[in-house]
Amino acid sequence: MTIQSRIRQQFEDSVAVKARALDAMAAPIEAAIRLMADSLRAGGKVMACGNGGSAADSQHFAAELLNRFEKERPPLAAIALTTDTSTLTSIANDYAYDQVFAKQVQGLGRAGDVLLAISTSGNSPNVAAAIAAAHARGVRVVALTGKGGGTIAGLLRSDDIHLCVPADRTARIQEVHLLTIHCLCDGIDALILGEAP
Repeated sequence: MTIQSRIRQQFEDSVAVKARALDAMAAPIEAAIRLMADSLRAGGKVMACGNGGSAADSQHFAAELLNRFEKERPPLAAIALTTDTSTLTSIANDYAYDQVFAKQVQGLGRAGDVLLAISTSGNSPNVAAAIAAAHARGVRVVALTGKGGGTIAGLLRSDDIHLCVPADRTARIQEVHLLTIHCLCDGIDALILGEAP
C-alpha cells in the first residue's frame, strides 16, 4: 500500500466513524451542551480531565471556554485538572496516581458544577476516581469515551451523560472527541449568546 493510499484510507475511515457517531451522539451531545450551559449561567464551572491525548483535549476544551471559541463573549468558568504539575506530582507521590484528578474535584468541585471526564478506552482508573469524587460532591458528569465505555460506563448515574464514540480504534475515537469538544463549545456559545433556543 502506498503512502497516499494509506492517507486516503485514514481519511475515509475517519469520515465513516464520524457519520456513525453523528447518529449515535447528536442527542447526548445536545444534552451535555444544555447541562454545561445551565451550570455556567448559574455561576458553576466545568472541570475537565483525562490522560495523554485526553489531557490535551481537556486543556483545549477549558481554553476555548475560558478564553473564547469562535465568537466574542465573556469568559466562562472552566478548568483543566491536567495542568498543575506541582498538584499532580504531589498527589501522585503522597497518595497514588489514581487520585490526581479526584483530589482536585474534592477540593474544587461544588454542587451544580460539571465534570467532563475523558477516556478513550473508558478504563482510566484516575478518571473513574474523579467520577466517584464528582458524585460525592454533587457534581454532574459528562463522560466522553469510546470502545463501549469500558468500566466508566458502569459508574455513570442516570443523570450523568455518556458520549460514547461507536468505534474501537483509538485514533478514530480521538478524532471524534475533538469534534465533540468543538460541538460542545459551539453549542454552549449559542445558548449563552441567545442564538439558539
